[in-house]
Amino acid sequence: MAGVLIKSADIRFEPHPKFAGVEIAKLITSEKNSEVSVSILKISPGSSASVHLHEKEVDSIYILKGTGKAYVNGEWVDIGEGDYIFVPPGEEHGIENTGEEELILLATHAPPLF
Repeated sequence: MAGVLIKSADIRFEPHPKFAGVEIAKLITSEKNSEVSVSILKISPGSSASVHLHEKEVDSIYILKGTGKAYVNGEWVDIGEGDYIFVPPGEEHGIENTGEEELILLATHAPPLF
């Protein structure tokens, strides 16, 4: 695979297939790379990516903007801009927007989730 540059004007969001109030932009998918998928998620105030797990995938999450709570290691903790979350396969995790603006995060999954 060659390097990829995606200009911000070309990033398109769509409703997340599992979580209401969440939009996803799939930047890198398994069609482009067999080792990792990369996405940006926008979580509306009061919405969440409820507690879930991935059987095979590592989930790596970087908070770009906003505030909320993350379910990590069996407890809810406050999160905000610049925070990072690493979730190994099989571990429950979730993110809730408790703020008044969108919570925006960059997520990578390896192997690709989509």
